[in-house]
Amino acid sequence: MFSWIKITSIITFITLCFLTLANAEPKKEIILQSTTSTQNSGLLDAILPVFEQDTGIKVHVVSVGTGQALKNARNGDGDVLLVHAKDAEEKFVKDSYGVERFDVMFNDFVIIGPKKDPANIKGEKDVTKALKQIAASKSIFISRGDDSGTHKKELKLWQAAGLTPGKNQSWYRESGSGMGSTLNIAVGMGAYVMSDRATWTAFKNKSDLNIKVEGDERLFNQYGVILVNPAKHKNVKAKAGQAFIDWLIGPKGQAAIKGFKVNGKQLFFPNAQRDMRKAS
Repeated sequence: MFSWIKITSIITFITLCFLTLANAEPKKEIILQSTTSTQNSGLLDAILPVFEQDTGIKVHVVSVGTGQALKNARNGDGDVLLVHAKDAEEKFVKDSYGVERFDVMFNDFVIIGPKKDPANIKGEKDVTKALKQIAASKSIFISRGDDSGTHKKELKLWQAAGLTPGKNQSWYRESGSGMGSTLNIAVGMGAYVMSDRATWTAFKNKSDLNIKVEGDERLFNQYGVILVNPAKHKNVKAKAGQAFIDWLIGPKGQAAIKGFKVNGKQLFFPNAQRDMRKAS
């Protein structure tokens, strides 16, 4: 049988454990709503551990298309946005759902197609001309069709080409999926597709697809970061979220982005300098 002394000791021990837990600092963590390109390319897997080591803040990533990321953040599901559709991002801030937007980095989009190149667009420098040739030849084109940053850009380029492809045109297909899944479908169908360069470079199942069109300035792809407005959603971890933004657009974050490479190729190019405040 336990003596009263032993029972008292056990109770004291349990009480001390509860007091320790009650007084412990809550774990610092944030939710980052970001694009499939930052995840599929491996960028976030490379830089987030560095941020956590520097700050003690854990980042949980929700990887979706930019449109869905913005929608999630409007609903208060997240603390920070890292996306790539500048017009939509600026509207998000203008509508008071975000505090402020900052440039972070850039890369570019590319048009990818099969080796046989039925639309004969390889080496074309004018992306709108290439899209016109794809449409004229009725070559299969796989669109993400998911309101992502890539999809938004693609639709702008079709519009610039004077075309509005849709479901009534059998050669134009929508995957409704992220970049990796869409690339897999394009490989399986021997189709044309538009991708951000980072995801394409990191993509392993290339088969006989390769880059057909690149270098047009209209293929420029800018990424931005935004703190979700805590005045809209009280659950937003504003302090930790702002710490992530300051790190990302500061020297350490920008260096981490610059240092990320796949097969020796730099996939993202930091350009936050003109938006720098007191980041460190």
